[in-house]
Amino acid sequence: MKKEDEPIVVEQIFDTALENVWEAITEQGKMTQWFFPNIASFEPVVGFKTRFVIQVEDRTFPHLWKLTEVIPLKKIAYEWQFEGYPGRGISTFELMAEGHRTKLRLTFTVLEKFPDHIPEFKRESGVAGWNYFIKESLKEYLEES
Repeated sequence: MKKEDEPIVVEQIFDTALENVWEAITEQGKMTQWFFPNIASFEPVVGFKTRFVIQVEDRTFPHLWKLTEVIPLKKIAYEWQFEGYPGRGISTFELMAEGHRTKLRLTFTVLEKFPDHIPEFKRESGVAGWNYFIKESLKEYLEES
């Protein structure tokens, strides 16, 4: 993924209250059920940092997150980096109430170029990953909660 790329944007409407979606994207115990099971800690506080490792086949990706913006029940954003790899991006989750339902808009923006030769850092992988997390995993989690 390159800085010149258009941001990845994924939108989904959930048939649940905004508070339920906010909790799912900001509470560590809930995030581990639909996002990454090994998120060690998470607090929706600007400046908060966390680190956890994802293993993909023979590659290790230490995730480094730093929260950059928190507007309770509306928006949360954090920078993503992978320890040992160049590149940096920011994920922004925005929530909008639509009656008894909630619309979530995820925007992933590249701030510094990621390596081209690693499949997980290609744009297609990012698009597929965010679509899976928001439209499948989070949707299924909220429907079962």
